Amino acid sequence: MKSEVKYYSIFKLACPIFFQMLLSMCLGYIDTIMVSQYSENAVGALGNAGQIFTFLSFAFTVISSATGVVVAQFLGAKQLKEINKIYTVAFTFNFVLSFVISVFIAFFSTNLLNLINVPDVMMADANSYMKIVGCFIFADAIIMIFSQIFNCNGKTKIGMFVFLGINILNAIGNYIFLFGPLAYLGLGVKGVAIATSSSRIIGIIISFVLFKKIIKRSVSIKYLFPFPRELFIKLIKIGVPTAGENFSYNISQIIITSFVNTLGPEAITAKVCCNSLMLFSLIYSNSMACATAIVTGHSVGAGDYDFAYRRVLKSLYSAIVVSIIVATLNYVLSKWTVPFFTDNQKIIEIGRQIMFIGIFLEMGRCVNLVIIQNMRAAGDVVFSTVLGIGSMWGISVVFAWILGIKFGLGLKGVWIAMALDEIFRAIVVIIRWKLGFWKNKSVVNKAVGESV
Repeated sequence: MKSEVKYYSIFKLACPIFFQMLLSMCLGYIDTIMVSQYSENAVGALGNAGQIFTFLSFAFTVISSATGVVVAQFLGAKQLKEINKIYTVAFTFNFVLSFVISVFIAFFSTNLLNLINVPDVMMADANSYMKIVGCFIFADAIIMIFSQIFNCNGKTKIGMFVFLGINILNAIGNYIFLFGPLAYLGLGVKGVAIATSSSRIIGIIISFVLFKKIIKRSVSIKYLFPFPRELFIKLIKIGVPTAGENFSYNISQIIITSFVNTLGPEAITAKVCCNSLMLFSLIYSNSMACATAIVTGHSVGAGDYDFAYRRVLKSLYSAIVVSIIVATLNYVLSKWTVPFFTDNQKIIEIGRQIMFIGIFLEMGRCVNLVIIQNMRAAGDVVFSTVLGIGSMWGISVVFAWILGIKFGLGLKGVWIAMALDEIFRAIVVIIRWKLGFWKNKSVVNKAVGESV
C-alpha cells in the first residue's frame, strides 16, 4: 500500500520538478548566451520571437494543466480503463491546436512581430526564427502533455532527465550551426531555430519510448471512437479556468510593466535585477506546489481527503519557511548581489527597498502557489480563478498605479501593491482550505471504480 503515489515523499517528487523547471528556463538562456557571441541583433531577434512564442504557448496549457489533475484523480480512484482515453484526448487536442497555431504563424509572423514593434535590423532574423520554430511548435505542445503524465504517475525524474537531454542537444546543435562544422553555411539564427526544433523532436521520441516502457499505457486513435465527450468536458472544465487565470496574470503583468516603464530606466533595471534574484524562491515554492498536487490528486481520487489536507499543510509550512529564509537572505545580501548587475547607486537603493518588500511578497506568493495548485488538484478550480483574476486586477494593478504613480512611491509602491495582492489571496485560500470547501469537487465518479 505504501508504494502508492500518495505516500511518496514530497521532497523526492519536488526535487526533480525543481530542476526540470530550471532546465526549462535554461533553454531560452542557452540560445541567448550562444547567439550573443554571434550577433547582438540576433539576441534581440530571438528575444522578441521568444516573447510571442511564450504568449502563444499558453494555449497548450488548457489541456496539459488539466491532464495532470484528471489523471492523478483517476489513478487514485483505481479507474484505469479511462486513462488511455484521457491520454489520447490530451495529445490529440494539443496536436490539432498546435497545427492551427503553426498555420497562423506561417501566414502572420511578420504581422505579429510588427505588433510588438520589432526593429527593422532584427526583423529578418526574428521572422526566420518564428517560421522555423513555428512549424515544429507541436513539439512543445506534446512535451507539455508527456511532462504532466510522467509527473502525475509519480515519475518526476523522467521529465527532469528529458529536459536535461533537450538542453544538451540544443547547446550542441547551436554550436554546430554557429561555430562548428556547419558554421560555413552562415545560417545564424536559422541554425539556432533548427537546433531548437530538432532537440525538442528528439525529446518527444525519448519521452514516447519512456512512456511505453515505464508508464506502460497506450495512445491510439481507436480511443476517440466513440468520442469520450464526458472526459473531454472534465479536461476543459479544469483547463480553461486555469489557463484563463494564467492568461489574465500575464496581461496584468504587462500593464504593471507599462507603469514601471514610466518610472525611468533605473526602475526598469531594478525590476529586472530583483526578479532574477527572487527566481530561486519562486521555483522552489512552485516545485513544492506541483509535487504536493500530485499527492493531492491521488488522495482525492481515492476519497482520502483528510490525508490530502494534512499533506498540503505540511508542505505549506516547509515551503513558507524556505521562502522566508531565501527572501530574507536576498534582502540581506542585496547590498552585494544587486551591484553585480549594475554600479548605479540609485538602482542599488531601489533594488534593496523592493527586496525588503519581497520578503512579504514571497511569503504570500508561496501560500498561493501551494494552496491554489492543490485546490486545482482536488477539482476546486473556479473559486481560485475568480479570486485570482479579481485580486490581481482589483489590488495589484489598481494599487500599483495608485501607490507607484499617483502617490509617487515609484517601484516601491508597485511592489507593495503586488505584495498586498499576494497576502490578501493567501489569507482567503488558507481559510478556504481549512474550512474544506475544496472537498467533494473531484472529477472522478467514485461509484465506478475499476482496477485493471
